Amino acid sequence: MRTPIVIASAAALFAAALVVAQKPQASQAQVGQPAPAFTLKDTEGKSHSLSSFKGKYVVLEWTNHQCPFVVKHYGSGNMQKLQKWAKEKGVVWLTILSSAPGKQGYLEPAEAKKLMKEQGFACAAYLFDTDGRVGKAYGARTTPNMYVIDPKGTLLYMGAIDDKPTANPDDIRGARNHVMEALKEAMAGKPVSVPSTQPYGCSVKYAD
Repeated sequence: MRTPIVIASAAALFAAALVVAQKPQASQAQVGQPAPAFTLKDTEGKSHSLSSFKGKYVVLEWTNHQCPFVVKHYGSGNMQKLQKWAKEKGVVWLTILSSAPGKQGYLEPAEAKKLMKEQGFACAAYLFDTDGRVGKAYGARTTPNMYVIDPKGTLLYMGAIDDKPTANPDDIRGARNHVMEALKEAMAGKPVSVPSTQPYGCSVKYAD
């Protein structure tokens, strides 16, 4: 049986990982406004600019494979399922890593490629934001932190992936998936009913 000290320590570590109401990074991102422009390189060293995807819906997903909240969605296959669904709808899904070198979740391109293959990623590209400029421009503070951009480049949604802010994969069933809902509503010509939510997860491991 675990001692009270061990249990308390584990609880403290878990609580430290969860971010639901911290002070946001300086952000240029606002729902209803043009999404901040960026250019980032992928695992092959190829550059991807947001502007090149004009005319398509785009989803941005901030990630950290060592974060238990990210593990919740990838270990269960939930994130991959959502990526595949979006891809079938013609959506460009960009997974972004803002963990700085030496910080939790940081990966070299070769390591990221291996992870993508092992876990069956279905994103259009895995992008590196190691200086954190793009993450801070979007005010990304957790992993995962999700954004939906329309074909005109307007930010439609920002926040959590769903309404169950836990690291328990059992909570995925029955959760309200805000990303899927935003895409479905926008594609049907309807306003996004929930344009922003409080993101949850581990803090993004910026360099500073």
